[in-house]
Amino acid sequence: MDSEHRVILNVGGIRHETYTHVLKKIPATRLSRLTPNLANYDPVLNEYFFDRHPGVFSMILNYYRTGKLHYPTNVCGPLFEDELEFWGLDANQVEPCCWMTYTQHRDTQDTLAVIESLDLDVDPPTQEELAKKFGWEDDYYSGTLSKWQRLKPRLWALFDEPWSSEYARVISVISVFFVITSIVCFCLKTHPHLRIPDIDVDSRNGTTSTLVVTKTATRAHPAFFYIELVSNIWFTLELFLRFVFCPNIPKFATQPINVIDLIATLSFYVDWALDKALSGANRDTVEFFSIIRILRLFKLTQHSSGLKILIQTFKASAQELLLLVFFVLLGIVIFAALVYYAERVEHNPDNQFDSIPVGLWWAIITMCTIGFGDMVPKTYLGMLVGSICALMGVLTIALPVPVIVSNFAMFYSHAQARSKLPKKRRRILQPHEIKPMVGKSTTAVLLGGLANKSVSPMHSSHVLGAFAATTPLLVCPQATLPSQRQGAAPRKSGSSVPAPPPPSSNANQIL
Repeated sequence: MDSEHRVILNVGGIRHETYTHVLKKIPATRLSRLTPNLANYDPVLNEYFFDRHPGVFSMILNYYRTGKLHYPTNVCGPLFEDELEFWGLDANQVEPCCWMTYTQHRDTQDTLAVIESLDLDVDPPTQEELAKKFGWEDDYYSGTLSKWQRLKPRLWALFDEPWSSEYARVISVISVFFVITSIVCFCLKTHPHLRIPDIDVDSRNGTTSTLVVTKTATRAHPAFFYIELVSNIWFTLELFLRFVFCPNIPKFATQPINVIDLIATLSFYVDWALDKALSGANRDTVEFFSIIRILRLFKLTQHSSGLKILIQTFKASAQELLLLVFFVLLGIVIFAALVYYAERVEHNPDNQFDSIPVGLWWAIITMCTIGFGDMVPKTYLGMLVGSICALMGVLTIALPVPVIVSNFAMFYSHAQARSKLPKKRRRILQPHEIKPMVGKSTTAVLLGGLANKSVSPMHSSHVLGAFAATTPLLVCPQATLPSQRQGAAPRKSGSSVPAPPPPSSNANQIL
């Protein structure tokens, strides 16, 4: 009869009815191995009960019927993956029409992991968090932290965690002040009105000396040197203390911000040492290399979450930026060659494009829609090339801009939402942090706990419950069926399920 091949599945209180051959379409799955001997089968109601999500199961059951797995938009991606794993299905079988919607949670998890690594928390870190950062969590939990282990994280937080305490905020303000002062002095000392003439002493015949004032050679006012000296003393002290109190020296030494800070600080002392030994053009060459000090502005990213997100946006948009550079370079070369030959085709005595390399400068200025006007085509064909070059430049540069803006909005919105979460729920579990048991399965560990004679009967019942939860497909013919429970109706004669023997009191015999 048709009713003999029907199967009733009660999932989360919602009853689903289908045929046995439908569940056999996908072998080696939970539904394909259903048998009345399972513990979740109720012979009274003639149904299998699963305490799982009923909405997701509707999609899974339709997958058995139609062979197409669609993603329900009213559930979160990790929940859908957990349900597929429970039913023994492969998540890669999701239909292409639902794939982008289904994988959005993976992009969100990657974004949250990146935001977690940026360390955007403005809440003061706890003693436990500082101990974990330094790898001393075992000593912290055991209460065996030494005085140095308690003091070092606090000193590190003073210089690296601006929001950790009031003293850290003061140090942060001082650091920002010296960074801005150093950059302002570096720029102002090049102003002509703030420079003094370079006076050379010329000795003639070894008897007299003449002061020669050269108007072309000047040097910065001495006041700028003393201001930069005080600033670099602070930078040196700050860098040294951060190096001494850092939790991980190799990681600290390879961070770009610390490398820039070290090079900028050393450039000042090298400039100071060579200033007395060199003069004229050689001194200008040394000052040129001191431009590395401007990169100290990147230190401000430690005090602004928006700057950190902006830098991360450019990192996430690296492929789009490289694609932009490629197309811009391609357009520059093409239009430089076109305008060169376009100006040579017609008679043009005022031709400014005497070579293709000169046309490269004109092409990049035109594609970026700057148009200095120092070089312009004079022929009609050259003007046509210039018009097309400007239009292609607008289209080429405008294409990747929405992607970059979208990445920034994504990072910023997730960062703002994360800041409103409770601090204990902000942490993202990384894949490498999951520590599986090596060499022992869950079943072996549980059975080993039961075999231990020191385990109490009450603890054994908890272990059995965990064992049953981790092995839901376990077939237990000796287990008590629902018909034998208290209050259950007696089984009719002629039932195909044999009556179970009396249950044993020994847990090891049951297993």
